[in-house]
Amino acid sequence: MRLINFLLVIACISTSVSHATSVHDQAYYQAHQIHGLSVPEESLNFLVIGDWGRNGHYQQKTVADMMDVAMWQLDAEFIATTGDNFYSNGVASVDDPYWKSSFEDIYHGPHLFENWYPTLGNHDYRGNWQAQIEYSNLSRRWEFPNNYYAKNFVLADQEELLILFIDTSPLNPGYKNVAKYAESQKQDGAKQLAWIEQKLQSSNAKWKIIVGHHPLYTSGKRYGKTADIRGVLEPIFEKNKVDAYFAGHEHDLQHNQPKGTTVQHFVSGAGSELRKVAQRSFTRFAEATAGIASVSVSSNELLVQFISGANKVLYQYSIHKD
Repeated sequence: MRLINFLLVIACISTSVSHATSVHDQAYYQAHQIHGLSVPEESLNFLVIGDWGRNGHYQQKTVADMMDVAMWQLDAEFIATTGDNFYSNGVASVDDPYWKSSFEDIYHGPHLFENWYPTLGNHDYRGNWQAQIEYSNLSRRWEFPNNYYAKNFVLADQEELLILFIDTSPLNPGYKNVAKYAESQKQDGAKQLAWIEQKLQSSNAKWKIIVGHHPLYTSGKRYGKTADIRGVLEPIFEKNKVDAYFAGHEHDLQHNQPKGTTVQHFVSGAGSELRKVAQRSFTRFAEATAGIASVSVSSNELLVQFISGANKVLYQYSIHKD
């Protein structure tokens, strides 16, 4: 009997090892390709995920597995986050076990070891937000130099893409007297706004994208409650001809285009838990499905695709510039 039990254990270990080694081979990726995903030629590709850090709960693992395939299929260069990286109260330090259980152990696919460019969400400010920046010193892929920062990318034909990763909690007037977000109000919001304005005005980039946490328009839970942050940021975005703004905060996928505006507003906050969403007057797309956004930027096109955790493209939208 002991021999039989021993052999059963060895068989289980052998099966597990075989599965682990075969999961990420070429055949796996071929079999799990994302249906309908467009891969433009000579484009810079990246993913945008938001509201994701839940210790593997809800659909976080499913989305992480899909992201690994998407990174492979797109040959993507990096991953941007729209904040709320760790629920519900951020992290305590760079040694918090949450780094392992909610980040390292979840996003472990081989194609997810590219650069991650995070932003902070309101839940991140409930904990030690500075620790998320300091974790950059421990992790090669976690690239978080400051609570707001800029990245410039050169496209195939030498045109440029500018991405600003901003910290919207200190800019949100609604947080001024909210105790649980008090840390966010210790930041110099005026200084950040001046920096955003200066970066946009001084850039000759053909494409300008902003990544932050709070949406200026939403078809979801906070519909009709975003006027405060919109009043702060929209005039700057519109004046400086920002092409697209990616936010989170709402646990869904959205594309909103209000009348009289030129900026395309996307929400990618469906990295784990979901909330209901509705169709509003400015809604182009809104769905409470777990997933992320992919962005492909070439000289003449900026393509956004919403991808579900079930490896399906839900929506595509292109911005063209001749």
